Amino acid sequence: MNEHPYEKFRDQVRVVLESKLEEFQLLNYTHVTEQALWDYLLSKKWKYGKKEIHLHEIVKDIYAIKVSDYISYATVQQLQAPDIFSEEGMDELYRLLGKNR
Repeated sequence: MNEHPYEKFRDQVRVVLESKLEEFQLLNYTHVTEQALWDYLLSKKWKYGKKEIHLHEIVKDIYAIKVSDYISYATVQQLQAPDIFSEEGMDELYRLLGKNR
């Protein structure tokens, strides 16, 4: 899979991501990780990245994230995850538990 064109900004905006995560934590959403927030941005906000983008636009997009938008995205992602009671889900469960089937 090709790397998203905005990946090159990841290290530069890490402090901005951390600031946004602190906002989430103040609102009692402590389970959100930096990686999860970044994945949201790449797959939802920046799905079709511009060829020419400036750092300040990336920062603006991060600060503009609403908790409700992220939670809606995360909910849909969970609903699209494999059903734990399906054959595929059971295989994943056993893999996570480190057991052979």
